[in-house]
Amino acid sequence: MIASLEPVSETLDYGLSLRPGERSPAPYAASGVPSRGRYHAESECGARGPFQRDRDRVLHSTAFRRLTYKTQVFLPHEGDHFRTRLTHSLEVAQIARTIARQLRLDEDLAETIALAHDLGHSPFGHAGERALDTEMRPFGGFDHNAQSLRVVTTLERKYLSFDGLNLTWETLEGLAKHNGPVRSASAVAKVTRHIEAWCSLKLEQWPSAEAQVASLADDIAYLSHDVDDGLRAGLITFDTLHGAPLAGPIASEVKAVAQGAESGRAIYEVTRRMITAMVGDVVTESRRRLAGLAPGSPDDIRAAGHAAISFSDAMTLDLAHLKNFLFGAVYHHRRVLDVMEKAENVVRDLFRKYYSDAAALPAGWREALRGLDDRHRARVACDFLAGQTDRYALAEHRRLFDATPELG
Repeated sequence: MIASLEPVSETLDYGLSLRPGERSPAPYAASGVPSRGRYHAESECGARGPFQRDRDRVLHSTAFRRLTYKTQVFLPHEGDHFRTRLTHSLEVAQIARTIARQLRLDEDLAETIALAHDLGHSPFGHAGERALDTEMRPFGGFDHNAQSLRVVTTLERKYLSFDGLNLTWETLEGLAKHNGPVRSASAVAKVTRHIEAWCSLKLEQWPSAEAQVASLADDIAYLSHDVDDGLRAGLITFDTLHGAPLAGPIASEVKAVAQGAESGRAIYEVTRRMITAMVGDVVTESRRRLAGLAPGSPDDIRAAGHAAISFSDAMTLDLAHLKNFLFGAVYHHRRVLDVMEKAENVVRDLFRKYYSDAAALPAGWREALRGLDDRHRARVACDFLAGQTDRYALAEHRRLFDATPELG
């Protein structure tokens, strides 16, 4: 049986401790050197550091609020307790801060990248992304990571002096490369060309340690909460989890000690232990890698040629198998597929309507189409659709078409 996991005295969450004097950022943390600044020069804020300011801009953005009604796996109206894209982002941010603190990294930057990493997601989650990418293929395709960058550099319209959120170079780098080095022909690279002209993101290199933390925190969050949501939705059970790596052994241990407990408590115990195990593995493995690398600055992390923040090889293999399990048992469950196939049709119908009929768009977006060629018309239609919530997309479909499928 897994021992009690409650933190004690100077021990932080997940049973991992920092030694005295290790609460200040390491020299390889992003804040170990001054920020490279913002695309549009601004005076610094006296009350907040640059990455705190970035975080606040993300939190106050329209795109962030819209995540409330964007799908993670289950549509928001299917149940009040299933994750949405917003609650997912908040869970990623919490985990990212925890790992960053353990590794003496800049918690604010890790949190900001975590909060912003899904701003570009379309309605209906990956189903909507698939539909948009298919429709946009003749015009350059659609990628939610590239779209997140478009949101924070162009599409947010809040400030008098510039479009976008004017985030720091470090946050933009993290959004562009949190999954690792970026190919020059990728959608992300195309979106960042104007940034490259100002200050290169060095797309061929690894990103900051904080960005790497945010990426792994994303994996930890979705793997644990998709098990949680799958159990609560009845798509999987403790018994069907039996053969799944990581989740299976934990579920068996919890089942053995949770006799008579409410099902919700037992389910939560599984997911909290999963998070504990994954966070502990990342911190232990990353400390080992950092000790070997001995970076003296954030750029030493970028130039390492490999990930400095990582799961262990054993955990990486277990998580690959767990993802395959969830793919078959949850994401491709007939109940989920039936809903998502209808959702893809909604997105497809809306894109074709917006692209072919400017009158279907609101006035401001309609004006933006004037004089554009087909490729740029498609991108404007895509931007408008990608920003929609699930419920707004359904309302638009009802407004524009005679019949709209019932989802869920």
